Amino acid sequence: MKEHKRDKHGMDHDKEHANKEEISEVKVDCKQEEPQQSQQIEESSEDKIAALNDKYLRLAAEFDNYRRRTAKERLDLVMTAGEETIVGVLPVLDDCERALDVLHRSDGDNSVAIEGTEIIYNKLFSYLESKGLKKIESVGKELNTDFHEAIAQLPAQKKEHRNKIMEVVQQGYTLNGKVIRFAKVVIGI
Repeated sequence: MKEHKRDKHGMDHDKEHANKEEISEVKVDCKQEEPQQSQQIEESSEDKIAALNDKYLRLAAEFDNYRRRTAKERLDLVMTAGEETIVGVLPVLDDCERALDVLHRSDGDNSVAIEGTEIIYNKLFSYLESKGLKKIESVGKELNTDFHEAIAQLPAQKKEHRNKIMEVVQQGYTLNGKVIRFAKVVIGI
């Protein structure tokens, strides 16, 4: 039997030596497993980074789309903000046109009345025009249902008047390119 040497602390040197060997074997085993584990950790980390990058890019794109959409909505709102008011003023514009028509057809000296009505009409129309209002030109053109509403048909005296607008009963208008009132027209057949 082998005698074990003990040091001053009473430790057995052979057992200590055996423990050191076992520890070094475990360390060697761990070192062999470390490259596989570190490679798996790196792949897992790369996958997480790629997923987070993708999530970030999608979020940034979504925010950019939101920003564009709200900017467009704001612009549309500004462009048509006065639409309701302008539509409400159109009958006054129609009345001015009718008054001018009646004054031009009536007998007598109506030059002062005509001049006053024209001034009012021109001021009102130029103001509305500055806000984006435009007349829909109709007489002599073909019917376009995007701008015109046919309310009657009349026999055309000339061939070139067939399927064309002969008369405008109520003037149509656009506001910044959007139709706010269709022109009511009479078509030649």
